[in-house]
Amino acid sequence: ILECSLLLFNEQGEPNVSTLEIANELGISPGNLYYHFHGKEPLVMALFERFQAELAPLLDPPEEVRLGAEDYWLFLHLIVERLAHYRFLFQDLSNLTGRLPRLARGIRTWLGALKRTLATLLARLKADRQLRSDAPALGQLVEQITLTLLFSLDYQRVLGSKGEVRTVVYQIMMLVAPHLRSEAQRSAESLAQRYLGPE
Repeated sequence: ILECSLLLFNEQGEPNVSTLEIANELGISPGNLYYHFHGKEPLVMALFERFQAELAPLLDPPEEVRLGAEDYWLFLHLIVERLAHYRFLFQDLSNLTGRLPRLARGIRTWLGALKRTLATLLARLKADRQLRSDAPALGQLVEQITLTLLFSLDYQRVLGSKGEVRTVVYQIMMLVAPHLRSEAQRSAESLAQRYLGPE
């Protein structure tokens, strides 16, 4: 039921999908669907909880593990893949959270965890003397990365492309690059260009 709902929500947008359509797609009666999920809100919340569970390991990186430059970009790639997989949550975020207060609270909590993780990773880069920017600039960088993560896939679709994970990661690499010291900056820019190249 959840996989079918996710597919329809992603393809058509959650507001455009009824529980009747989900039941028809599954080949079950609306009553049978209602037995498992009493309306769309429980479906949306179950999918959001699954999204949170899949991202939880990424948002709690172990402190003792030392990360190489490419590990940071892999981390971003994995996050963007999950955002793309559950993209209906972010296609009309203000409308969805306005209708579902429980989801709004969950999204705010998740965003807080995401931003803390990004700040921690940037602090590690700073401690490793790879970043040259000061704390206020890095605070703004966390906000810019968060906005890019949340909305870049849909922005790409508005422009007529399908919304690619690697484009989002490239955009974030190029946001971070100017904050890096010269050698790390050259390395990040070179990696970004390779990342965006043909597969």
